[in-house]
Amino acid sequence: MSKPQYVLTLSCLNRPGIVAAVSSCLFEHGADIREAQQYDDVETRKFFARIAFDLLGQGDIAAVREAFAAVAETLKLTWQISDHATPRRVLLLVSKFDHCLVDLLYRWRIGELPMTPTAIVSNHSAEYYEGLDFGGLPFHHLPITKETKMEQEAQIWALVKETGAELVVLARYMQVLSDALTAKLVGRCINIHHSFLPGFKGAKPYHQAHGRGVKLIGATAHYVTADLDEGPIIEQDVERISHADTPDDLIRKGRDIERRVLARAVRNHLEDRVILNGRKSVVFAN
Repeated sequence: MSKPQYVLTLSCLNRPGIVAAVSSCLFEHGADIREAQQYDDVETRKFFARIAFDLLGQGDIAAVREAFAAVAETLKLTWQISDHATPRRVLLLVSKFDHCLVDLLYRWRIGELPMTPTAIVSNHSAEYYEGLDFGGLPFHHLPITKETKMEQEAQIWALVKETGAELVVLARYMQVLSDALTAKLVGRCINIHHSFLPGFKGAKPYHQAHGRGVKLIGATAHYVTADLDEGPIIEQDVERISHADTPDDLIRKGRDIERRVLARAVRNHLEDRVILNGRKSVVFAN
């Protein structure tokens, strides 16, 4: 069975009749609902939903959007309808550690990630990635120093606009984005880091963890905000370790966790499974 072409996501203050109004509007305009998920947050009294649908017969997506806009105004919905026939355009940023980048490119090549990578950006030169297959994607070396940070970020933002990137992925890009750039990328920039933060900040976190005898290591993928590493969390995972694991073992296992957590987070975003809920997120799992 083919995947639904359109996905509607919405959020609003909860009230009776939301599901009935939404489903009726879609039905009346030729939509065939293929998937439907919803969540009622009793703490914030907010309602969230993700509905995937196709159009039957003479159904027209422009007419659906126009009709739904009226429903949304009545119910005071925050909403969007995405066309999944066209993969999202994604800009990939990386530093020296390339394991997450390589994994994302592999998953893209085999069709696991519905995206169109537009370019790869690094603060290190191409020689660091000699032997890697970038699949013909443009590579941009944008070095950065404390003095040139704003200029370098202006170049990144120019690339976002020039390539039409709808998502920016920090695939172990080891630079802190400024508040100005972060503000421009709200809800469309994903970062990956080890879950030791903030317990093990600074250099060699896995060595710090080993020195403390931790029994779990993990990784967290989240949206980037002005508050460092405190944006809404999309995906997390952990793995048990033991006293017999060396720092190198922790690094090896940590890289594996980082790869899979980032890939799941990116996929959830690309499939419109993530809806922001203040400092948190609602993730409608596949």
